[in-house]
Amino acid sequence: MEKTYQPHAIEDRWYSIWEDQGYFAAGTAAEGSNAQDAFCIMIPPPNVTGILHMGHAFQDTLMDALIRYQRMQGRPTLWQAGTDHAGIATQMVVERQLEVDGKTRHDLGREAFTERVWEWKAESGGRITQQLRRMGSSLDWSRERFTMDPGLSDAVKKVFVELHDEGLIYRGKRLVNWDPVLHTAVSDLEVISEEESGHMWHMRYPLSDGSGHLIVATTRPETMLGDTAVAVHPDDERYRALLGKTVTLPLTGREIPVIADDYVDPEFGTGCVKITPAHDFNDYEVGKRHDLPMINVLTIDAAIDLPDSKYHGQDRYEARDMIVHDLKELDLLEKIEEHKLMVPRGDRSGAAIEPFLTDQWYVKIAPLAGPAIKAVEDGDIRFVPDNWKNTYFEWMRNIQDWCISRQIWWGHRIPAWYDEDGKVYVGYDEGDVRKKHDLGDRPLRQDEDVLDTWFSSALWPFSTLGWPENTQELETFYPTNVLVTGFDIIFFWVARMIMMGLKFMDKVPFHEVYIHGLVRDAHGQKMSKSKGNVLDPIDLIDGIDLESLVAKRTAGMMQPHLKEKIEKLTREDFPEGIPAFGTDALRFTFAILASTGRDINFDMKRIEGYRNFCNKLWNASRYVFMNTEGHDTAIDNDDVELSLADRWILSRLQQVTEQVRDGFAHYRFDLASQAIYDFTWNEYCDWYLELSKPVLNNDASSEAQLRGTRHTLVQVLDSLLRLAHPFMPFITEEIWQKTKPLTGKQGDTIMLQSYPEADASLLDEQAINDMGWIMEFVLGIRKIRGEMDIPPGKPLPVLLQHWSGDEKSLAMANEQFLTVLARLESITWLGPNENSPEAATALSGNTTILIPLAGLIDVDAERQRLGKEIEKKQKDCQRTEGKLNNPNFVDKAPAAVVDKERKKLQEMQAAIKTLQEQLARLGKI
Repeated sequence: MEKTYQPHAIEDRWYSIWEDQGYFAAGTAAEGSNAQDAFCIMIPPPNVTGILHMGHAFQDTLMDALIRYQRMQGRPTLWQAGTDHAGIATQMVVERQLEVDGKTRHDLGREAFTERVWEWKAESGGRITQQLRRMGSSLDWSRERFTMDPGLSDAVKKVFVELHDEGLIYRGKRLVNWDPVLHTAVSDLEVISEEESGHMWHMRYPLSDGSGHLIVATTRPETMLGDTAVAVHPDDERYRALLGKTVTLPLTGREIPVIADDYVDPEFGTGCVKITPAHDFNDYEVGKRHDLPMINVLTIDAAIDLPDSKYHGQDRYEARDMIVHDLKELDLLEKIEEHKLMVPRGDRSGAAIEPFLTDQWYVKIAPLAGPAIKAVEDGDIRFVPDNWKNTYFEWMRNIQDWCISRQIWWGHRIPAWYDEDGKVYVGYDEGDVRKKHDLGDRPLRQDEDVLDTWFSSALWPFSTLGWPENTQELETFYPTNVLVTGFDIIFFWVARMIMMGLKFMDKVPFHEVYIHGLVRDAHGQKMSKSKGNVLDPIDLIDGIDLESLVAKRTAGMMQPHLKEKIEKLTREDFPEGIPAFGTDALRFTFAILASTGRDINFDMKRIEGYRNFCNKLWNASRYVFMNTEGHDTAIDNDDVELSLADRWILSRLQQVTEQVRDGFAHYRFDLASQAIYDFTWNEYCDWYLELSKPVLNNDASSEAQLRGTRHTLVQVLDSLLRLAHPFMPFITEEIWQKTKPLTGKQGDTIMLQSYPEADASLLDEQAINDMGWIMEFVLGIRKIRGEMDIPPGKPLPVLLQHWSGDEKSLAMANEQFLTVLARLESITWLGPNENSPEAATALSGNTTILIPLAGLIDVDAERQRLGKEIEKKQKDCQRTEGKLNNPNFVDKAPAAVVDKERKKLQEMQAAIKTLQEQLARLGKI
């Protein structure tokens, strides 16, 4: 092995081998296993325009760990690869390319534009799949699907046609989220609402009979042009006499009624609410209840659409200014207040979204939702953590019909045709429509809209497996086992897959839904470009210098103040850039932070620590190979004598194996990876490798003893590598290839080896207890060395008192271990009545360990050192106590900061107590 662990030297090479050899293929399983039932995970298809972000990297790490674990379990596995056509995002990318040439999609026409998008997809649409490879994701790339490929497109048409024929898809005029820049309806998930500073305008609406006026308030004065009522609460005594009367809508002259509706909060404002059914979702429901007219006053560009009005053709914000001015002139503006409001904006265009009344295609969702609710109630689908089922039920039991049409060109075009009279016909293609409805040569026009991207994604679990054909893959892998996803798309994707799976496959699409948290920065803040705290997983893997990082983070940042802030933050946080940590360190960091359902705070110190863990494993392996290569490692397990240390580490391995398996079974990736980390670092490396040296380096060791220790070294390392492989695929593969000849294992790759299982015959509780006593003995002496500042290499005379017979026998049988690990000069066993000198003491079981200090240390110098250390810590304590006694600090500082100071004070007080005890001991010498 190379002396230094260099992840880049192994990662690209091994991934190419794995993919070229077809190890990721559907149905691939470890050899020699009895498990036959298949295991399948569907990747949440990333947008074809996408690049890997921290959320992807986290989610894909967990999915790949599950897939690799199940593959090693011997189960035929499939991790289905694929990407989503991302209708709006992809169209925007290509339209921006056209803008450079001074063209629009309309200059090209629909067919040529669509061809241009396909060209872009072929050339540039695979970036994220390459990045997934960089993460070590063992997806079956030979089965990669795309939501616009012919097979999936056929599935989309079939579902649309069948749902329409059953009356579950219809066309109707409803209120939708409208993006006035993209000129399309968008889903709630594509709308980001953030607080912005605005105004609340209070307007006077005169009563038509001249008896006074009502005051209504709005944040969008331009929508008043579409008001069709003023509503009050039915129990509001102030306005009961006005019910049935009308007000004259300012600037329009229309008379609109005063109505009563429970929607109105009488405590808010004046208790009067303007109702604009065509431009507000709540007002829309009120309008339906009261059969109010729905007047659309906006164009698709969000300009005023009132031909007889002076505001006609004006942009909505220009019209707003004109309307406010005119209301002032008419003395109908009561007041204007500054107001914080949530402004919905399109996540792609950044434009303020308008509720807009248009003709759209809808899925009648309630008949599909019923079985989907029951599937979760009956336990056919289980959410992990369980509490997320409540979110699912809340959405599903209050479900609204699903708007599935989008006014763009890139996507699955709706399979509907119109004749000259506007009558609609639905079919698989125009020929099918003509034949089905006997239309002859009658002119037909296909619907211009395409389907919402989520429509094709809802079919993902079965369309990717070849449906509507009855394929072997469907038979083998459907239903899939677990869906790994974020909570934000439980409704948009998870629920719709459940509904469609039950409808068209008569089976749930998956049995479990593992909901993971968000990846936040080290301070718990959500990562965003404007905050300057976004991390790129590829930068963490490959490293990036400071100047390149600054340029990358500020690229495209139009606001100068934000650009300046982000550059400053980047230089402060990463003064030397980001070092290359490698994929395995990043993956292990994600795994060990993955507490069930909780957001994770990604701290750079953690990934640095797990890069060190990779180094530790690498160096430990080099030690094993140096001491076993070319030697008899008892491949056949013949004629070996196992030491206490051998029996102990083999016993602990069985316990850890159970812990890791239990972690996988319950999606506790954090517990599984932590168990691997603790065992590898704290037991195998820090203890067992040291315990092997007295055997390997002792000329008196027998051949059976040498074989026993060498056999244990390589067998435990082999098991460790297989345990860790799902989390750290590259380093484990590289090292395993070199352990293979030492263990006699067959096979070309670790990923097709069997996953370790606990062997009860190797579990030796006595060895664990005995080794616990020895470790406590050694740690006690090491603690005394540290406290008394005794050099680590100085041999120490040790006196033992109050020991039991079993403890003396144990110590004498393992005196070689104790002498080497604790650096002992001699061991003296004191009888029950023998006096002992003044000494530093420690305990191991019943045994008192005494180290006489006379002659070992310079007592006067040690007293001075301890005195200065106590004085320094007392001053630090006083400063911290003063801070915590200051009400200005305690009341105004963040709670986390105050708690940190209190914890620091407790730690300092404990340290002072320990130092004082050490000083008191010196006083007796």
